[in-house]
Parts: sequence; structure tokens; C-alpha cells
Amino acid sequence: MSGTPLTQDEAQLAALGYTSEFRREMSLWANFSLGFTYLSPVVGIYTLFASSLAAGGPPMIWSLLVVGVGQLLVALVFGEIVSQYPVAGGLYPWARRLWGRKWAWLTGWVYAVALLVTIASVTYGSGPYLAALLDLEPSTGTTVLCALGMIALATLLNSGGTRLLGLAAIIGFTTEILGALAVGGWLLLTERHQDLGVLFDGAGTSAAHGGSYLGAFLAASLIGVFQYYGFEACGDVAEEVPRAGARIPRAMRMTIYVGGAAATFVCLALVLSVPDIGAVVSGEDADPVSGVLGAAFGTWGARVVLGIVLISFLSCALSLQAAASRLLYSYARDRMLPGSGRLSRISRRQGVPPYALGVAAVVPALVVLASRVSEDATTKIISFAVLGIYLGFQMVVLAALRARLKGWRPSGSFTLGRWGLAVNAAALVYGVAAMVNMVWPRTPEAAWYDDYLTLLSGAVVVGAGLVVLVTTRPYRHGTAAYGDAVSEGVSSGRTVSPSPPERSAGPSG
Repeated sequence: MSGTPLTQDEAQLAALGYTSEFRREMSLWANFSLGFTYLSPVVGIYTLFASSLAAGGPPMIWSLLVVGVGQLLVALVFGEIVSQYPVAGGLYPWARRLWGRKWAWLTGWVYAVALLVTIASVTYGSGPYLAALLDLEPSTGTTVLCALGMIALATLLNSGGTRLLGLAAIIGFTTEILGALAVGGWLLLTERHQDLGVLFDGAGTSAAHGGSYLGAFLAASLIGVFQYYGFEACGDVAEEVPRAGARIPRAMRMTIYVGGAAATFVCLALVLSVPDIGAVVSGEDADPVSGVLGAAFGTWGARVVLGIVLISFLSCALSLQAAASRLLYSYARDRMLPGSGRLSRISRRQGVPPYALGVAAVVPALVVLASRVSEDATTKIISFAVLGIYLGFQMVVLAALRARLKGWRPSGSFTLGRWGLAVNAAALVYGVAAMVNMVWPRTPEAAWYDDYLTLLSGAVVVGAGLVVLVTTRPYRHGTAAYGDAVSEGVSSGRTVSPSPPERSAGPSG
């Protein structure tokens, strides 16, 4: 770019020590669509509706509002951070600037493992739907093959570059939101069996919790906890969005608003369309979603709905894989991973990191294949996915609160002003409470290690990361700046250049 004036985005990145090789071809709507399809209200609601309704009855729908407010607080904190640090990779570079190299490496480790496992869980979850659409015999083998096909298709689309990724995200968003409105509206018009009063009826679920409905609601609220993440993906592709500092915080908030509204509407339509809620609570009706859709749309109509659901699954996998590949690239650009030279390469033709994208395809495929050996082992691995994402979120929220108390004053185009400290603290309280709810033991009749499965899986992943961190000390490599948010905030409240601009490690391929 010698002799060419820097754009505002390029100048901001140069001040942060980077020169990007990505193409800024992702519009605000494409960026929002990426976050929306990652959040995917159809995937989240359809996957967890039966278990949440059985655990807490119809009032479980209110958890979508409670969790939505909590995650909006997190999104506001992230908006301030990405506005000042619009760097590819999201959580890892944010933690690096706010706290330091070690904290950032561990944050990225937790988030990377969670993302890769979530890709596996989403594609594996799509297997039965794809098998049903293709009239294949349901089995573990069929589900595995369908999941691998979904990973391969997502990888192919992601390899096409930023413009194709943005287009695919917009198509996925449009299909999912129109499908959610059409399906939900038709159910309310033709299959409504309950009135709105049922939303305040626990359907006897409190009996399993000593007569208190709070325990039942907290167990059922996992449908909300598992629903509201994905907005961070908007920031993972920050170097591919023009005017990223202003647009990405807005896209994050839009993801919460629109995704939350769509999820609540779908959930409401399903609740009011279940003919016998007591049968779901008792376990007699283990799959109310299929029953409701079959009754409302018939055989061919149900196939159309299956197609919409599968597009939602594919879009979700596509967004997850894009986020994971940018995270790995960001790690490698700072020389924090083995093989950083290759993982930090950007294809000149497509403008994507092909080797990082390859890892984001191979690792989830291996997790899916593990189900052929032991379905129970796969369940144990996947149980960490959502906890890991929340933990990664809260590691950044904590880093932001720590930096703020030490003098950091966000200086991007989006700030919360005097409300920043209160919102930051509230976001941390919410996140910790959500994680406690996730790991809370609720099956005392099971073996202790199954009752504490999510907590144990989280401890294993974090423990493994600490072992790697202590024994290999990967944070020693690279010259990228770290922990400079506080010094910037104290000195001038403005973003300053911490080091000379640094190009990505490794030549472009």
C-alpha cells in the first residue's frame, strides 16, 4: 500500500500493530446475518423444546426474556471492546489487549475448543433431520454420514471467500426468519390447543423440586441459556467489515433483538400447539415438535419444514466454522500456535485462511466420528460446548472489568459512557449465575460423574489448557502488543500505537 492513503479501518489496525490481508466485503446486514445464523433460533428451540417443556412446563418460555437481557449486557460490553479493537479473532485478541498474553491464550483455548465441539454437535444434531428428509433409515451410522456431509458443505462454502460467506449468511437468515414466522403463524392459526394462561402454569413440574417451582424453572431455563450466543461471531470477522468499529456493535445488538424475538415467537407457537402438555411432562410424549409439525403440515408440508430446519443447521455450522477459523488465524498471526506459519496464511484468491479453515473442518469431523466408537464419549465432549463458550465470554467480561477498574476508558466509536462500569459488572454477575445453573447437578440417581458431567468436562478442558500453557509457554512467541488497554486509558483515553505495524506471520498462499 506504499503511496496509497490508508482508510480509516486500515489506519486503526495499523495503530494496533497489524496490516490485514482480509477483504472488507461484509456489509452490516451480512455481519448481522452471520451472528443471527450462529445464534439460530430454529436450531436452539427445536433442539431443546421437548426437554425444557418437560422440566419446567410452559413458563419456561420466560427464560428466553431473562437470558436475553443478561446476554444483551454481555453484547454491550463486547461492543465497546470491538469498537476499540476491531481485530479478527474476537475473544482472544480482546483478552490480549485488556489483560495480557497468558490470560488471552487461555481464553482463546477455552473458546476454540468450545467452538470446534459446537460445530460437531450442530452438524451431528442435523443428522436425523437430513436422514428423515432423504428417507434414510435412522441409525448412528446414518447420522454420522449426514453430519460429515454437512461439515464438508459448510467448508466448501466458507472456502469461497468473505463475499460468499456474507451471501450465504443473508440467505440463511432470510430463510430462517421467514420460515420461523410462517411456521409459527400457521401453528397459531390452525393448531392452537392452549390459551395464553398456560404460560403461567407449571404443569406440576415443581413436584420434582420439593414443591418449589424455582428449581424447575432453572432447569428448564437452559433453553434460554443455550440460545443466546452467536453475536460474538460478528466481531470474529472484524477485519472483513468496513467501518467495523461502528457497525459490529450494532450488528451484535441486532442479533440479540431479532434472534431473541424470533426464538420467543417460535417457542410460543409450539407451546400453544401442544395438545397434551401433561404427556410431555410425564415423558409419554418425548417428541412433541414432530407431532405438532406433522399434524399441522402433513407429510409434504413437514418435508418443507424439514428443509428450512436443515438450512438453519447449515447456516449455523457455516457461521461457527467461520468464527473458529478466524480465531485460529488470529492466534497464529501472533505466533501463539504450533504451525503458525501455515495457519496464519491468507489465500490471495479467496481472502480466507485455508489452513485454519481446514482445522475447523477436520477436528469437528473427528469428534463426530468418535460417536462410532462411543456415543457416550461424544456426549461427554459435547457437554462442554456451551459451558466453554460462556466461560470464554466471562473471561473477556472479567478482563474488561479489571481493566476498567485500573483506568481503561473505552475509546472506540461505541461506548456506554458512565454506564459502562455498571453494565460490565452486571454482565459478569449474570454470566457466573448462568454457568452455575449449567453445571448444577440435577440427576442424583445417576453416578456422581454423570451428575457432574458438564463441570468435569469444563475442568478437563481448562486443566489441559493450563498444562499446555505452563509446559510450552506459547505466549512467549510473537511481538504483538498486549495488556495495553489500561495504559492507553490512563495516558490519554485514546488508542495509540503500541508497536510498529506487524504483518501476518507467514507468506500469503
